[in-house]
Amino acid sequence: MRRHGQRVWPWLLSGLTLGVDQVTKHVVATTFAPNDSLPLLPSILHLSYIRNTGAAFGLFKGQQALFMLLSSVVIVWIVWELVARPSAPARTLIGCALILGGAAGNLIDRVRFGYVIDFIDLRVWPVFNIADSAITIGLGLLLWHSLRQRRQ
Repeated sequence: MRRHGQRVWPWLLSGLTLGVDQVTKHVVATTFAPNDSLPLLPSILHLSYIRNTGAAFGLFKGQQALFMLLSSVVIVWIVWELVARPSAPARTLIGCALILGGAAGNLIDRVRFGYVIDFIDLRVWPVFNIADSAITIGLGLLLWHSLRQRRQ
């Protein structure tokens, strides 16, 4: 799918990622009180409403201005990559789209609320959200592509 020489699907994937992230956070925030938890698979998977003022894993709590600046820089960089390299390999475009959608989702939370809504609780890992998952998967795809490029 092309539009004026650009692939449209990475933008759609980014928007879908952002939409799913924001809808799931809205459902959690309107259904649970902060710190409430619902076991879906006891001792394995809970839905837990956490207001995270830090970065990944709750590190650096209260540094909202820094996180908003970093998120904005990442978003601008990823948009530039998607525009400048429309014919990049699919795994690169998917990785960029997932990072863009995830970074935008968490930035929206920080701007609106002053914290990020986290809710996926695996009990052995810090609570996270769809945006965090998308960023992690996206970074993994970019790393995989980078390692494959070095081997060739």
